[in-house]
Amino acid sequence: MEKIIIFDTTLRDGEQAPGASLNPQQKLEIAFQLEKLGVDVIEAGFPVASPGDFQAVQDISRKIKKSAVCGLARCLKADITSAAKAVKPAKHPRVHIFLATSKIHLQYKFRKAEDEILKIAKYAARFARLRCADIEFSPEDATRSERQFIYRVIESVIDEGVNTINIPDTVGYSYPQEIYSLITDIRNNVPNIEKAVIAIHCHDDLGLSTANSLSAILAGARQVHCTINGIGERAGNASLEEIVMALKTRKDVFGDFFTRINTREIYRTSRLVSNLTDFVIPPNKAIVGRNAFSHESGIHQDAVLKKRSTYEIMDPHEVGISSSQLVLGKHSGRHAFGDRLKNMGFKLDAKQLNRAFARFKDVADKKKDIYDDDLRIIVEDEIRVIKPAWKLAGFSISSGTNIKPSAKITLDKRGKLLSVESTGDGPVDACFRALDKITHLKAKLEDFRLEAVTSGKDALGHANLKLRIKSIIYSGSGSSTDIIEASILAYLNAVNKYAI
Repeated sequence: MEKIIIFDTTLRDGEQAPGASLNPQQKLEIAFQLEKLGVDVIEAGFPVASPGDFQAVQDISRKIKKSAVCGLARCLKADITSAAKAVKPAKHPRVHIFLATSKIHLQYKFRKAEDEILKIAKYAARFARLRCADIEFSPEDATRSERQFIYRVIESVIDEGVNTINIPDTVGYSYPQEIYSLITDIRNNVPNIEKAVIAIHCHDDLGLSTANSLSAILAGARQVHCTINGIGERAGNASLEEIVMALKTRKDVFGDFFTRINTREIYRTSRLVSNLTDFVIPPNKAIVGRNAFSHESGIHQDAVLKKRSTYEIMDPHEVGISSSQLVLGKHSGRHAFGDRLKNMGFKLDAKQLNRAFARFKDVADKKKDIYDDDLRIIVEDEIRVIKPAWKLAGFSISSGTNIKPSAKITLDKRGKLLSVESTGDGPVDACFRALDKITHLKAKLEDFRLEAVTSGKDALGHANLKLRIKSIIYSGSGSSTDIIEASILAYLNAVNKYAI
């Protein structure tokens, strides 16, 4: 078994994402959670960047005891001195230095020759090693660098005491086979590479960061740079949760590798980072997205109820999610619908279930999210009246400023369609007057209440009323995403009770 070191850079590279800035207290809160999660190295920031970042790295270094704490530095004396000072209080301090090695960076950013860059790298590594025992070096933009030059730089900095060599795909340019080849070639062409741990740092510009990181592991990398929720510059970094769960889930491929991550803390950590950075997690985000363990398709729901692993390759409990979600919507099937009603305490016979399911499908076509309160109202409406004398076939209303409200109602009376138009003081009153005309009843409205019973803009409206018909009061209720329709259904519910 070989351990994969998890190097979390949420507080450094992650925080460099536009809009993700954190104050020192927020960074400390995330650091405590990262330690609880079990990350091996916390890259806490870029100390020379600002007094606030220096203070944050220093505070984290003083209070984190289990994880190593790392500060980033360019290959400059001031950067290295600042980083070393910031992480000095840590129980396990580390300084991470970097220097670009690709031709495009040498030509346009540094305007220096390879030999000059090599000299800077060697001096910086030596300078850093005198100030901290644990030094990591990154040849920035390694995947676009000349390999022979990278070999020379890596060999030189290892000779100066560097413990970890990190290979960054700085602009997310590479692909898995290329990463595998690069790591393999470094292992085969750097004579002293066995004296250092090879690390990988991938960005997600082409959506390949996780795949590239896993490919690097297979090629010999034993440390992975990653962030919570994959946040980071531009399109972000390799996602910690994706890498860790891939290693854990695909034992047939990664059976010899393990991490010390407590995966049951993944979801909690994900939500904390999201809340503090104000970065919303996409619903379809792997592992931690709202839909990651949710199923709406009736075929999928039926299979999951029979055997969870048919459509779930991970147990949601493993990442700290309480359970899978069978989301009821227009694609849901009868099995999942019946199972949800059973869990809610309803005991329906086959006919009642069929009636309720048909009504559920009708509601699901009108609103995206179906809540338990929606189901409760649907079931209660459908099981009250077995054979209604009157059914709503359709309606239309006209109302607005300087317009007399009017309504046209069409009812189905045991197969016969009847339509009537009427006006009123408002659209609901116009509908009730039209209903009185069709049914030939002189009903008196004693009470009327309308409320939203579920959440969201497409909430289910529920109407309750009482009608006095021939000295007897009949109560009625109805629900719909359209409050006018809910009111009509409530009126008919009361009328049908009279008609029975």
